[in-house]
Amino acid sequence: MAAGKGTRMKSKLPKVLHLLAGRALVQHVVDTAAELHARQVTVIIGHGATEVEAALAGNTVATSQFVLNFVRQEPQLGTGHAVQQTVPVLQDDGIVVVLSGDVPLTQADTLQQLINACDGNKLALLTIDFADPTSYGRIERAGDKVQAIVEQKDATPEQRKITEVYSGIMAVPAAPLKKWLARLDNKNAQGEFYLTDIVKFAVADGVPVVAYKISDAVQVAGINSPVQLAELERAYQKRIALALMEQGVRLADPARLDVRGTLTCAQDVSIDVNCVFEGQVSLGEGVRVGPNCVIRDATIAAGAVIHPFTHIEGGKPGSKDAVEVGEGALIGPFARLRPGAKLGAEVHIGNFVEVKNSTLAKGAKANHLAYLGDATVGERVNYGAGSITANYDGAFKHRTIIEADVHIGSNCVLIAPLTIGAGGTVGGGSTLTKDTPPLALAVARGRQVSIANWKRPSKK
Repeated sequence: MAAGKGTRMKSKLPKVLHLLAGRALVQHVVDTAAELHARQVTVIIGHGATEVEAALAGNTVATSQFVLNFVRQEPQLGTGHAVQQTVPVLQDDGIVVVLSGDVPLTQADTLQQLINACDGNKLALLTIDFADPTSYGRIERAGDKVQAIVEQKDATPEQRKITEVYSGIMAVPAAPLKKWLARLDNKNAQGEFYLTDIVKFAVADGVPVVAYKISDAVQVAGINSPVQLAELERAYQKRIALALMEQGVRLADPARLDVRGTLTCAQDVSIDVNCVFEGQVSLGEGVRVGPNCVIRDATIAAGAVIHPFTHIEGGKPGSKDAVEVGEGALIGPFARLRPGAKLGAEVHIGNFVEVKNSTLAKGAKANHLAYLGDATVGERVNYGAGSITANYDGAFKHRTIIEADVHIGSNCVLIAPLTIGAGGTVGGGSTLTKDTPPLALAVARGRQVSIANWKRPSKK
């Protein structure tokens, strides 16, 4: 159910589209349904229906696993009225699991246990005990059997003392659900059609009503305000941090980690404080990530070190925009790797160096204050401070090719398209517009260009 407006969020954005760990609240719920191997997922929309439908329909990875339906609840007349809108698309031979679009952290294994409790012939309710059950529907029992769910506004003083409450999540066979939905009325304090009234219909029809009780409040927590959103964000991040540490990842402080996507770590990985991982990030064996780094959609190979304050922003793994960092590479501090940066083994990218759509071969170094865009850089190249590739002519982007063992001096401008031959040197302060042959010394300032054969002295 994702039709509510959520006025306490104080936002024009539909409540269920607010982000938790980089994904919309309702996307978390749909992704959990995918883990259950659902045959179809039906989303009840109302406020912001167009935006919600577009956001979910655009996630082709998740929705390719099941049929995704949308039904609209207009106007919103209660939870029972919401589920009534799904009747035309429900298949009689299925089990219906009712979820809330603003309750994002229910775990798939919990729902599977609820489905098992339903067993295709019972009404199963997910319940929990709260010390303060105010605003929740109370579970009224006769021994072990559930007799009814009593809403807060309709409850007697005695019923309000009950601490076991209904979470809003249930599993119910589709065929009897349709019959019970048709019998709902709005004769109650709120003048709404309560989905919870189907409990008394099930009892009257002799259908067993069972409760599957959990103790983890995070799994049933809804979000109605920015405060609650922030609280659940921390709870979710704590869950991820604990899972990573159980796998052997060393976190300097598990309370200061944000994973807004998928983070995969090999053995002996360490991550310092205040790091943010977005999209799909893979860290190889022995990778070390310093504090205050932001890494999105990147593959970082074994032994690489990401120094503090590095910003990596790649594209989806496998795409041309993916960022790849080779074995033993050193990145940062204060470095920026943009989409398409592909760095070989033992590459050094130092402070205030930006790399975009460029390939650097093994052992290449750009240690200070430099820009490499649309470049192919060979092995062991040394790229000087203040140097840039001028790759854009106002209409098209061109490639700069720097072959192996080239030395680029400080404060150079390399105007593409350009090829600098292997073993050559570009003198500091040069503005280079012409290709240079291998082993050349190129000095270009203003309109004067000098290219001479030159052999670099060998190290003793």
